[in-house]
Amino acid sequence: MPTGVALRDVRRQLFDAADRILLRDGPSGLTSRAVTTEAGCAKGVLHRHFEDFDAFLADYVLDRVERLAVEAATLESRAGAGTVAGNLTTALIAVFESVAVAIVALITFRDGLRARLRRTWPAGVPVLTEAAEMIAAYLAAERERGRIPAGAEVDTLAAILIGTGHLLFADRTGARPTEQDVHRMVTSVLNSAGA
Repeated sequence: MPTGVALRDVRRQLFDAADRILLRDGPSGLTSRAVTTEAGCAKGVLHRHFEDFDAFLADYVLDRVERLAVEAATLESRAGAGTVAGNLTTALIAVFESVAVAIVALITFRDGLRARLRRTWPAGVPVLTEAAEMIAAYLAAERERGRIPAGAEVDTLAAILIGTGHLLFADRTGARPTEQDVHRMVTSVLNSAGA
């Protein structure tokens, strides 16, 4: 591997490489060597920028959580427009067709990563927790507009939608759920809650 090649945004290149590996090979394929090879840089590059591989992984996970802020703003801007089920379907597909499902598996797979994340993320699973908060905020905005019942428990609905969405997308080897599959699930959850 050539050394001395200038990397413009090392973190972004390494994190994007980690995305590709996780989606292609799963958590067992994600090693420091695999990341640097995928990013096209020397292995030492990763260790110059991060204390160790678990530090890299923790920063990677938190970076992917921060990316959900854009998705949250987009979803919240849809409040009052389109259909609630349609907006939630679009948001859930965006979350779960990203690297989110693979990150959940990664966190489960690596004890050192979980321990490191607990220092800054004391409860829940990063990515899923943030996604549930995004859905709950959107549902609260729709409740204020009268598009879901005033008594709807938005935090509970959000947790159900995220958990069920995760189950739909969790099988990396089978057929991906279609938009209709996700919409049917969202509609069922909303209907069962009287929303």
